[in-house]
Amino acid sequence: MDPLDRRIAGLALPALGALAVEPLYNLTDTAIVGHLGRAPLGGLAVATAVLNFAVYGCGFLSMATTQRVAFLRGRGDRQSAARAAVAAYWVAAGMGVALALVVEAAAPFIASVAGAHHAVAHQATTYLRVAAGGLPFVLCVLAGSGHLRGTADTRTPFVITLSSNALNVVLEVALVYGAGLGVAGSALGTVLAQVVGAALFLGASRARLRAAGADWRPRRREVRRLFSSGVVLVVRTVALLLALSGSTAVAARVGPAVLGGHQIGLQVWFLVALSLDALAVPAQILVGEALGAGDPYAAARLGGRVLSRGVIAAAGLGAVTAALAPVLPAVFSGDRQIQHQAAIAIALAGASLPLAAVAFELDGVLLGAGDFRFLRSAMAIALVGFLPAAAVTLHFHSLGIVGVWAALLCWLATRAAVLMGRWRSGKWRETPTDHQ
Repeated sequence: MDPLDRRIAGLALPALGALAVEPLYNLTDTAIVGHLGRAPLGGLAVATAVLNFAVYGCGFLSMATTQRVAFLRGRGDRQSAARAAVAAYWVAAGMGVALALVVEAAAPFIASVAGAHHAVAHQATTYLRVAAGGLPFVLCVLAGSGHLRGTADTRTPFVITLSSNALNVVLEVALVYGAGLGVAGSALGTVLAQVVGAALFLGASRARLRAAGADWRPRRREVRRLFSSGVVLVVRTVALLLALSGSTAVAARVGPAVLGGHQIGLQVWFLVALSLDALAVPAQILVGEALGAGDPYAAARLGGRVLSRGVIAAAGLGAVTAALAPVLPAVFSGDRQIQHQAAIAIALAGASLPLAAVAFELDGVLLGAGDFRFLRSAMAIALVGFLPAAAVTLHFHSLGIVGVWAALLCWLATRAAVLMGRWRSGKWRETPTDHQ
């Protein structure tokens, strides 16, 4: 294997493991609470949707920190890289406490706005109030993951993520069934695991900070820089979530069988897309390092290699996914109509993967380049690409699941085209000098 491919694989495989842990844990968590009855399961679904939205919105703590640390390391300024990591931890702690207070105080209102009523609302409120205590710690996990990835260490985040989620499952079983705490026990187990995860990340970061000669005082310049990047990346994340949640909203209005089939297809798409998204992590790290070292040609070479490998992997995964479309739906549902709709959705999901690879890998390249403002604009433009097909499907329900996934394909195609135009222009290689 080529040395560059070996390095990309060495960073991508642990990143893939870390990405895969979370959805697998979510499935286990759902199974644990699901045996308690419909109301606890419904409450869990509502509460985790709210909490996930909040956490995804804070994803810039990982993305911006990875880019900043990698760039400064490439420049040889390890002390500044350490200070960027310290700023990320302080911002994470501050935002986490603020979010926790809001969720704790407004839990009944949040559950109601999210669509929960009666017994489901009670269960969702209980979960939100207990889980709110974990928000400062889960945001510190994001900051710690960004710091370690920026140092080209994807193995430690994988080990910590796997360990804390395994602990989470053990704690949940003990608290939900052993202690009889129900949905509150599920939330408490998650909080305790998040505390352990944050402590492990802080411990791993502390050794690197000490080696770089940095202390734990936050530097105003780095805090301002992180907030500036965060505002831009939050808008990008919201646009991303609007497209994905919008597709589900369209499917729900077309009909229950279409909604069920779309949900299955979307979950399968998420699972196979993880492997493509994992390749974006080496792109962030290696491109950031190369631009920090003042070598834009190396950055372009690295980005091109990740892009080509991603498209090749997507072609293979897409073919396998489409081939399994007739049989996979039976794993998720016994309803024949839902199975039929899901088979179409999964086949279209497989066909979309090459477009997804272009979007994901170039997204990683531009994140590594610190081209955050363009990424915000690109995601907004992609959302505009989604809307016409979604509107047509809403008007002509006969388009069904094909119309829903046509809207998603338009979204991916628009996103890939816009990012490819930026890639080919070479302007992304100039962005670090503007704001680093």
